[in-house]
Amino acid sequence: MTVDDRFRIREAGVVGPVPPEYTVTPTPDGVRVDGADGGRLLYARSTQGPLPGGPPADARPAGSSVYSSAPEQQVDMVIVDAVRRPEVIGELRRSGVIGVTTAVVAVGGDHRVRSPQEFARRARLWGALVPGDGTVVSCPPAVWPESRPRGPHRTLVTGGARSGKSREAELRLLAEPKVVYAATGPVPDAEADPEWAERVARHVRRRPWWWRTEQTTDLAVLLRRTRGAVLVDCLGTWLTWVMGECGLWEEDPPRDAEERVEAAVHDLLEAWRSTQAYVVAVTNEAGSGVVPPTRSGRLFRDHLGLLNQWVGAESEDVLLATAGRVVELP
Repeated sequence: MTVDDRFRIREAGVVGPVPPEYTVTPTPDGVRVDGADGGRLLYARSTQGPLPGGPPADARPAGSSVYSSAPEQQVDMVIVDAVRRPEVIGELRRSGVIGVTTAVVAVGGDHRVRSPQEFARRARLWGALVPGDGTVVSCPPAVWPESRPRGPHRTLVTGGARSGKSREAELRLLAEPKVVYAATGPVPDAEADPEWAERVARHVRRRPWWWRTEQTTDLAVLLRRTRGAVLVDCLGTWLTWVMGECGLWEEDPPRDAEERVEAAVHDLLEAWRSTQAYVVAVTNEAGSGVVPPTRSGRLFRDHLGLLNQWVGAESEDVLLATAGRVVELP
């Protein structure tokens, strides 16, 4: 399909007259251009709410996305503002608009992203092309972007508090059509701890609507049975629970406490190693030279440090987040 410069596409429609060989249609997913050769291009929406000419919100099935389309509406190329709403890529993959042969073109790499290199890094994770100004993109493209990670694939994201590790983990999965969010912390009690409940609520609000949350400490079972993509947040919280269940927080721990912790960690590592999912797990850097003043603090630091080493050894990618930046560790 070829679209020349006789008209320009914008989110609200087109600028200038439409040549007779093209058809421009507002859809719930954005503006679709159909060519005489049967090719289809979609300028994906970056805002919520119905487009002019599109079906009203109350005409959609309950719980559906504004980006819902039938699988037969797969297009040849999608143009996405990948800074404003990159999760659109995942929504369109989920609905079948983006298929395995669809070229995804990422635009919007301006001052909202700190550098062209960072924008290209994100696009690579999402399986999107980043053409330069004036580039002619064929459809299908002559050169496909590097394939985004798919299962089985394991990524460990580590860092200190407020380092940006959770945001990086979420960013890596925004273009996936099916994501399970494994929350390993306790269910928040808004009355007992309103500050913690609000923290959890903020995390929930920034996730794409179609991600499914599982509040669980049985990570090994989840990793063995889940397909698609999984985000685990976080291993430190999971280990805290395991050590508590085994009695290591007690002043006089049971004799078999260490063995039980070791067995739980071994089970998790086996599941991590054999999973068929694309997994991104968040963990904490609890060491970094600080010696905790308590026995429990030192136990947790040592056990988590070893767990991070073992999980990292079984991962294709290990990332260190600090000050909102990410370093890929060799």
